[in-house]
Amino acid sequence: MTADAPTAAAPAPAPATAPATRRTARALVRAVPALLLVVLALAGPFLAPHPIDTPVTFPYAGAGADAPLGGDQLGRDVLSRLLTGGAPLIATALAIAGVVTAAATALGILAALRPRLGRWIERLADLTILLPSVLAIMLIALAWPAGGRLAVAAAAVLLGIPYAVRIVAAAAAPIAATGYIEAAAAGGERLGHLMLREVLPNLRSTLLALFGLRFVEGVYIVSVAAFLQLGPQPPEADWALMIRENAAGITLNPWAVGAPCLAIGLLAISVNLAAEALAPARPTPETPL
Repeated sequence: MTADAPTAAAPAPAPATAPATRRTARALVRAVPALLLVVLALAGPFLAPHPIDTPVTFPYAGAGADAPLGGDQLGRDVLSRLLTGGAPLIATALAIAGVVTAAATALGILAALRPRLGRWIERLADLTILLPSVLAIMLIALAWPAGGRLAVAAAAVLLGIPYAVRIVAAAAAPIAATGYIEAAAAGGERLGHLMLREVLPNLRSTLLALFGLRFVEGVYIVSVAAFLQLGPQPPEADWALMIRENAAGITLNPWAVGAPCLAIGLLAISVNLAAEALAPARPTPETPL
């Protein structure tokens, strides 16, 4: 009787941090175009070859030695305005994303830990979601005529928090129902400790993805407001404002509109893809043996 052949050892399970590390690496790769645009926007004012409000050629002139991307509707250098106009838009979108994510995190975790209060928070969010975004922007901007970019940012924050609260609350609810949260609450831990030390660390991926999506939403709202002649005003250099100002001459100098459109689109797509990579994977049902 022959001895049984030795069975192969079962492969060691992959470390639990491997999926998170792969998601982070994918997100960083996808965020490279956005990071380059941010660096360019920060360094742009120092790299601009001409003042942003000084005509250097005739209106809607084509690309030339003095203006590599041609001129805008007043003959100003499109390249100089493109290099200078990114920082205000990106800074506004980052501020919107930061405020919305912070507020939604606090309200969403609170809703998950205190279900009775959470029902009222979600009902209030549902009512706010019903308000059309364009109408809200116009109401806030018209009620605050001197607000400018700040008024648009306030509208974006009010519009973004209700959606974000529901996302955070849905992600925090399963964590709030786990045994270690119940044990910490039974041990007398305060609500602030439960929120900051027990639930929040387990929402890192969700919150990073949410921040990215809110940033894209902020870019979208600021750009839409510029088309509605709200927010930044001439002669300020702003990517969204450049599109509105030069739309009439797109056939004469396509770069006056195409360059800021390309910058906004590349920024939004890159951040959106990075946020998608950071989003936690949905659990799939196990295949029966």
